[in-house]
Amino acid sequence: MSLLERATLAALRRMDPERAHTLAIVALKTGMAPLPPLRLRPRLESKIAGLTLKNPIGLAAGFDKNAEALGSLMSSGFGFVEVGAVTPRPQPGNPKPRLFRLAEDQAVINRFGFNNDGMVAVAKRLAQRPKRGTLGLNLGANKDSADRAADYATVLAHCGAHIDFATINVSSPNTERLRDLQGAEALRAVLHHTQGANQTLATPVPLFLKIAPDLDLAALDAIVAQAEAAQLAGLIATNTTLDRPTLKSRHAREKGGLSGAPLFDKSTQILRDLSARTALPLIGVGGVCTLDHVLEKFKAGASAVQLYSALVYHGLGLVDRLATQLDQHLATQNLTLADLTPSR
Repeated sequence: MSLLERATLAALRRMDPERAHTLAIVALKTGMAPLPPLRLRPRLESKIAGLTLKNPIGLAAGFDKNAEALGSLMSSGFGFVEVGAVTPRPQPGNPKPRLFRLAEDQAVINRFGFNNDGMVAVAKRLAQRPKRGTLGLNLGANKDSADRAADYATVLAHCGAHIDFATINVSSPNTERLRDLQGAEALRAVLHHTQGANQTLATPVPLFLKIAPDLDLAALDAIVAQAEAAQLAGLIATNTTLDRPTLKSRHAREKGGLSGAPLFDKSTQILRDLSARTALPLIGVGGVCTLDHVLEKFKAGASAVQLYSALVYHGLGLVDRLATQLDQHLATQNLTLADLTPSR
């Protein structure tokens, strides 16, 4: 980590977490944030669900909810970037404070509640996206919607022309009863509406489904059945957890979704369970911070990974460091990326 990045992170960590996050987005948007160098690593180029990735390390949804910093984020070393979640209408989200750093645990708790500018404003920004790179949009539903299943389709229909893939987010714990949409009948309706909207696009995009880590095996079986029936492109495992393992921080009992290091084991087990149940491509997210974490996600069945919470503690330079370490690992072990994921 450079001295500038170290100093910047230290300054941001002295601020209220949500204010620090807002300032980070402004710095990226205006080109003031230090970015890691762009490096060509042919060994890390890969494909997943028809998408071409310059490397398999992506930015998870939630960091840039409103697609405000696409230029910087898509030039910062990520193999792919996912923005959102975006809902049909703007909404403020839950009352503040709603973001908490758990530094002792290398974790974060948030209860944002899909705060975003709405699909009209976000679509205008997506239309101005850099042509390079792979960009995804996380689809959400309004808290007070009369038909949440239709909301996902509405956002995709409005924004789909400007993205490379979309993620159906029915697993955020911060919108009341949203996770109910992971049930078989409700999920069938969501996937039917969204895939229907997808097929009306001039160029349909790969559709992923992001699931919760707080699911039993029967629920995973039902989700896999619905995802395969709807011909989804893949699954993303996982969102944040409502569980509270042993934590050191004074914020440990705050309500909301827990992410970061304490989520790693649970989210990785979900990957293993999914890998045993489906041949759909899998993206692993939850607690990724080191090369060992990346390798473990691949071993569990992922073909790509995403991170977000680790950036709070390690900065954007983490992306370049992980990509460099992964590239060196493949070279020294005489492996390809495909060798890291067991055949299914």
